[in-house]
This record gives sequence, C-alpha cells and structure tokens, in this order.
Amino acid sequence: MRKKLATIGSSLGIIIDKPILDLLKITRETEIEIETDGDSLILRPVRFVPVTEGLRAYERVASRHRRSLEKLAK
Repeated sequence: MRKKLATIGSSLGIIIDKPILDLLKITRETEIEIETDGDSLILRPVRFVPVTEGLRAYERVASRHRRSLEKLAK
C-alpha cells in the first residue's frame, strides 16, 4: 500500500485506513511509538500489560528462581 502525506495544520501526517486500525486494535486513544532505523519509519501501538498479569508473571519467576534472586541480591 502506498500513501501520500497530508497537510495537517503546519505539519504533515498520514491517514491510516480503518481496516488496518481495526486489525491492530488501534483507537483514537492508543499511544503510538514512532521509531526509525535511519531508513524507515516504524509505527507501533503501545500496549500496556495489566497489573495483574505483570504480578502473576513476577510471582512465577520469583518462585522458580528464588535462590538465584537471593544470591543476586547479596
């Protein structure tokens, strides 16, 4: 797919088609991370892990690697 930049005020922007937004579950409120590799522009939606998922993951790691973590803490 090819697109041209559109003038938005004194800036330039790109319109992302609704099917792509739906596919990636991007809404008006979704934060977008913008990066470049020096040649390309990379747009990526920022996804936050719910706190409960993060805590469960921590508990799994902590229980499996308790002794190693205690040694590292010394």
